[in-house]
Amino acid sequence: MSTESTTILPVSAAASRAERREAGQAVREQVPRSSLGEWSPPASRRDPVEILGEQDADRVPELLPIRYGRMAQSPWTFLRGAAAVMAADLGPRPHTPLVAQLSGDAHLANFGLFSAPDRRLLFDLNDFDETHPGPFEWDLTRLAVSIAVASIENGARPSEAGVAVRQTVSAYRRVIAGLADAPRMDVWYFRVEFEDVISGLRNKSMRRAAKSARAQARRRTQLRSFDKLTEERDGRRRIVADPPLIVPIPDDIADAEIELIRSLLTDYRTSLPAASRHVLDGFRTVDVARKVVGVGSVGTRALLVLMVDGDGHPLLLQVKEAGTSVLADHVGGASAGPAGRRVVEGQQLIQGSSDIFLGYTTVERDGRSVDFYARQLRDGKASIAIEQLDGPGMGAYGALCGAVLARAHARSGDASAIAGYLGDGDRADRALAEFALAYAAQNR
Repeated sequence: MSTESTTILPVSAAASRAERREAGQAVREQVPRSSLGEWSPPASRRDPVEILGEQDADRVPELLPIRYGRMAQSPWTFLRGAAAVMAADLGPRPHTPLVAQLSGDAHLANFGLFSAPDRRLLFDLNDFDETHPGPFEWDLTRLAVSIAVASIENGARPSEAGVAVRQTVSAYRRVIAGLADAPRMDVWYFRVEFEDVISGLRNKSMRRAAKSARAQARRRTQLRSFDKLTEERDGRRRIVADPPLIVPIPDDIADAEIELIRSLLTDYRTSLPAASRHVLDGFRTVDVARKVVGVGSVGTRALLVLMVDGDGHPLLLQVKEAGTSVLADHVGGASAGPAGRRVVEGQQLIQGSSDIFLGYTTVERDGRSVDFYARQLRDGKASIAIEQLDGPGMGAYGALCGAVLARAHARSGDASAIAGYLGDGDRADRALAEFALAYAAQNR
């Protein structure tokens, strides 16, 4: 999945920045910025429950009650699990031809902290199950709606939630404009280091939540996860059961399952760079467990793989099933090739720095091909506690997410054209705030 194959420009990529910015401005004639704020459910709108039910067909049946139990807790948790519903709502709407590699599910809880390969703590997008090329505004709209829903969940009035959304979109607009003027390689190397984020925070609730997340990230090392998630049993290091969230493979099939995982990892290994393969080859698989992940992903097959080197030092991998992106039916069909490759290459395209063990494979399970991708478990990963944010804090967090999303789209799309479309004023900010509040009411 190359940059060229994921970016559709209204003019040639060889055109000047000024020409591409003008082309972006011209898109307003097809899709006025005010139209970004229009939302009224059409008479032909599909039943959301039906859409969610279609996703169940390939999921583990006994895990579905967990999925729906989590989604039913609040409007916020429903939104998190209903990416397919929102994609179906956005798909028929007029959209711009300004295409970038999208997260596909850019709600505010899919941003967070993690340790880069150089061990610096970064803030970035961190979930890519739905990544797919698409109109840039779909990601921005998903983020805007999530800010509105989470703000209201925290007790904000709709007017206050609207302010937070406008701050979010304004940050996106300003950052994409700045990156439009930056050299291409500077855009590619740009990343958001979390220490810089903390030093620049003024809102007390956001600063408190950020420091808490930093402390959590520092605790979430491979060694600490090893101590917490495993135990010595019968002379062998085993994964600790925590049903139904973590379920070790039964002893009578464990050896056969581990052999299957070894076969899976052998194929996965070929998707890694040579240096990563060299590091991975120093470890062997000793135990496997089934793991429940996320909200929207519950029911997909996910495995926790425990590996150790010759001295017993651990490596914990999460191997997760990859399916068709929820955007695929709305942007011209599924990506060519394995779904795991779509996730990995999409992540590498839009994330500032990716895990050295990020890779993919396809295996035969139960008579069908199943795509997986793998990465390290909890390698400094942490999230901002959204429920701790006051109104201004939500706006500050939304602005941070908006800035990171702009950087992702600038890497994979045409920042000049997007900046030209959005312009210097706040028309898009106000329009997306209007849409976000209307959609938040429907979501509730």
